[in-house]
Amino acid sequence: MLEIHDRKTLTCLEGDNPYLNGAWEPCATEWTASTPTLKVLQGEIPRDLQGVYMRNGHNQVHAPIGKYHPFDGDGMVHAAHFENGQMTYRNRWTRTTGFLAEAAAGHSLWPGIIEPRKAVRRGWGSIGAMKDNAGTDIIVHAGKAIVAMSQCSEPYRLDPITLETLGPDAAWSRALGERGICSHFQIDEHTGDMMFFNYGEHAPYFNYGVVNARNELVHYTPIELPGPRWPHDLGMTQNYCILHDLPMFFDQVALTKGQHRLKFHRDVPARFGIVPRMGHNRDVRWFEGQPCYILHLSNSYELGDEVVMEGCIQTNPVPDISALPKEGYERMKALLDTHLQETRMHRWRFNLKTGQTHEEDLDDEVTEFPMVNGRYKGRPNRYVYTAYMVPGFWLLDGLKKYDLQTGHTQSWRCPPGCYISEAPFAPRVGAQSEDDGYVLTFMNDATHQRAECVIFDAKAIDRGPLCRVALPGFIPLGAHAYWMPLTDLQGRGG
Repeated sequence: MLEIHDRKTLTCLEGDNPYLNGAWEPCATEWTASTPTLKVLQGEIPRDLQGVYMRNGHNQVHAPIGKYHPFDGDGMVHAAHFENGQMTYRNRWTRTTGFLAEAAAGHSLWPGIIEPRKAVRRGWGSIGAMKDNAGTDIIVHAGKAIVAMSQCSEPYRLDPITLETLGPDAAWSRALGERGICSHFQIDEHTGDMMFFNYGEHAPYFNYGVVNARNELVHYTPIELPGPRWPHDLGMTQNYCILHDLPMFFDQVALTKGQHRLKFHRDVPARFGIVPRMGHNRDVRWFEGQPCYILHLSNSYELGDEVVMEGCIQTNPVPDISALPKEGYERMKALLDTHLQETRMHRWRFNLKTGQTHEEDLDDEVTEFPMVNGRYKGRPNRYVYTAYMVPGFWLLDGLKKYDLQTGHTQSWRCPPGCYISEAPFAPRVGAQSEDDGYVLTFMNDATHQRAECVIFDAKAIDRGPLCRVALPGFIPLGAHAYWMPLTDLQGRGG
């Protein structure tokens, strides 16, 4: 089976912008295709792999207003549905209000994150000027997928099989007002609770909330911060959440003039707020840590008197770009270079009894996009799966598995010219241990303009793929991914 649902004439290529060309070249077609039409290039699809691998990403349609940033593009979800040894691939744009408005106009109506001052109409996000592209994160909650962008946007629901856009969540999105929901909402698979946050330039600068397994907004409360901040992730344990007040935020003087200049305040400690799942501002216990920024956590959990948080620290999140030319794209590439940002796996221990913070590096190699077995999210875990990052460019070119118990690691690198996406863990049916399953990703070959779905044995990623399935067309690199077992569809309705 091979179907084309929508093919667009893209007008988005911006000269030599590296995030609109090569491995990032946008996809122009919505496909539905299944095996055996999809060719299995290596091995066979495991019959005990039952579920859907979904990956969100930014896929620009129209020529941008101002300089394009990889966080700006129209949201597009790519999904591989596995059942009974067969695979069906689909990709669909998320049809947000902004997407539909620009489709009707035939051109871009909103600028991106780099030049929000060029906005001439009200927008979305924490800076209030962007299109609601919904292209960053994706999870499944209460039987439907949720997508959102990292700067906050309306929580758009998708059918997790067809990827049809169902609109902003009808049960609780209006209660959040213009703030919406920020990417990196967290799911507790044991309770079905979804924890989330949003933020903005005006007080209250941060809000924290909980939606329960029945899709009811059961908690939503403001959290006091010293001023506007730029958080990206949220820690979750069995009983707590960990809020981030990090010293990379907009220059306060420039912000009063409508200018958005991100600055790393190297003399300001990072602050981490431990709040009970249903807690309020008065219940937050703040801990200090070394100055840093954090894009992505792997996991958080409770251990005796401690709350432990693990993820990828950046100790130089705003590299010095003064020597780089003001024209061109070298500055943007440097500001997104995880090697210059000194990104590495790190652990924070917050002692609830003493109030002290202890920190340690878990690795000295640069990796990002950490993933764990979802059943262990918020509980002590042993294994983490991360991606290697290419020096000088926002490209993922390999996988690394950490055994936090033994310190042993495994690595696999992409073939030359090939790049992957975030790679979630998928437990096999009847799994007996934490790493009894698979790791999945999409891999594109920028040299030959083709792409495939790649499946690894999670116990031995260093042996390379177990199975590779060709996709019907080239797809660009993306943002975040999620694994949904088919059992999560029970009772989803519609």
